[in-house]
Order: sequence, then C-alpha cells, then structure tokens
Amino acid sequence: MNILIHLALILVALVTAVLAIRLRELNRAISSFAVFNVTLAIIFFVLGAPYVAAFQLLVYAGAVTVLFLAALHTLGGESE
Repeated sequence: MNILIHLALILVALVTAVLAIRLRELNRAISSFAVFNVTLAIIFFVLGAPYVAAFQLLVYAGAVTVLFLAALHTLGGESE
C-alpha cells in the first residue's frame, strides 16, 4: 500500500512538471507549477521531512507562484 502512495505521488509530480513546461497558456502553466510544488511538499512530508515540506509549501507553492502570477498580470503577458 505504501509503495502505491509513493508511485502515485511521483506520477502526479512528473505529469504536473511536464505540463508546467509544455503548456502554452501561462495561467495554466503557473497553476500546474503550483500543483507540482504542493505534490513535492507532500512527497517530502511522506518521506519524513516535515520542515522541508513546510518550506516547500511556503516559499515555492506560495510565494514564487504568486510572484509569477503578479508578474504575468502586471506585464500583461498573455499567450497567443
């Protein structure tokens, strides 16, 4: 059962990372990036590193994603 949870988390992380790179619409790419970072934080927590997971959530899934969204909307960058 434990190995299935690990494999499912790894699969979700890989899919969302590839989507974050491949998506042409920037809002969806940033959303995929946020989901990837949350999944990575869950993986860290499951592996027994709760402080790293909290840091991952606070800095990457929170601050960096909001920074990307703010920069996108401030500069008016939309995908074609």
